Amino acid sequence: MKLYTRWQNSAGERVRIALNLKGLDYDYVSVGSLGAQAYAAINPQGLMPALELDGQVFTQSAAILDLLETRFPERQLLPADPVRRAHAIAFGAIIASEMHALTVNRVRKYLAGHGIDEAGLAQWVQHWQGEGFAALEALLARRAQDWDFCYGEVPGWADLHLAPQVAAARRLGVVLERFPLVVAITERCESLPAFIAARPEAQPDFPKNAG
Repeated sequence: MKLYTRWQNSAGERVRIALNLKGLDYDYVSVGSLGAQAYAAINPQGLMPALELDGQVFTQSAAILDLLETRFPERQLLPADPVRRAHAIAFGAIIASEMHALTVNRVRKYLAGHGIDEAGLAQWVQHWQGEGFAALEALLARRAQDWDFCYGEVPGWADLHLAPQVAAARRLGVVLERFPLVVAITERCESLPAFIAARPEAQPDFPKNAG
């Protein structure tokens, strides 16, 4: 199994956490070492991550996570209860499909190329991240139980989406103090080996001057 990604890639970090939580070994392939043309032959969209498994290449983190959940069911990331399962999937979708998708580097570059200055870009990020985290905080506040993690006593689908997004928000200067449940759960996640090993600074292509 090969994971094509790079050190700072939130979607790739989600998949790394999932692989770690499931105890699965994989080969880390830095997309930066391949070059754009070579990687386009692997993933025509050119985005990360991509997973090579059983002679097939799979793209989009949500699809990869679903594949891992189905193919390696021994350690489930989604709750068995159908209600909690649906809530966990929705929680992850808010992050992956809305918060992350609207504020990734390629979107910010596009906006900058169309006349949006630094102040405007910062406002864009703060708006969409703030709206997203407010929704996540509200969802966590109305859970059936005050679990240690998003939807259970062990980290899973929702948590592996949350922790990388919080880290990205911090890098972008988003103030998170008004989201105490989000922060508390993220801090619990960040203390666990599966999350620590997935962090950007733990990856083999982490630049020496990036710390």
